[in-house]
Amino acid sequence: MSRLNTSLNLINSWSEVLTLHRAIAVIRSPNQEMGLAMAQAVANGGIRLVEITWNSDQPEKLIAELRVRLPYCYIGVGTILNPEQLQDAIASGAQFVFCPHYNPAIVAAAVEHYQVPIVPGALSPTEIINAWQGGASAVKVFPIETVGGANYIKCLQAPLGHIPLIPTGGVKMDNAKEMLSAGALAVGLSSSLFPKSLLVTRNWREITHRAQILCSELFNFP
Repeated sequence: MSRLNTSLNLINSWSEVLTLHRAIAVIRSPNQEMGLAMAQAVANGGIRLVEITWNSDQPEKLIAELRVRLPYCYIGVGTILNPEQLQDAIASGAQFVFCPHYNPAIVAAAVEHYQVPIVPGALSPTEIINAWQGGASAVKVFPIETVGGANYIKCLQAPLGHIPLIPTGGVKMDNAKEMLSAGALAVGLSSSLFPKSLLVTRNWREITHRAQILCSELFNFP
């Protein structure tokens, strides 16, 4: 199956994929070896959505390698700031895209030209609505911890319950399920899945265990 066809399948079923898997592992890697090991560890624990931030070491090579090593996972890209980065990320095989902000040009290119799910970042109701009306596949509420966490997601439900929200930037092992209960469609986790102490010691078994715990709590969420 070509990368384009894979992307087409994903953009048509993005909400269903998020509903099924719920958790996105966000990896910001200082080197290739570390990035590959981090992704493999969470994949071994059951996580199927892996985001490689574009400010990782050689992200294009990491994404391409993970597409080969983890064919049962969806490998996406994050921290995309401009259309040029988007083009390079898609060329490397990224299957979905996250941005920390809403850029109409990036959203239009992702949806209309590359036909991949695009999740721009927003925080206020106005920003969230603009991103959604601009064609976003879902909206990343970032950074969620600065505005009240799950309570903020809950407050958005009455006026914006039709918009799929993915909180990041403060989602942790112990509040991820609360985010879903408040109305989030899925959550993105980084430092909580990959504590510095475990990365320093390369304790991949414990990171896999953390992923297993998270999956057991979120995969069966109604």
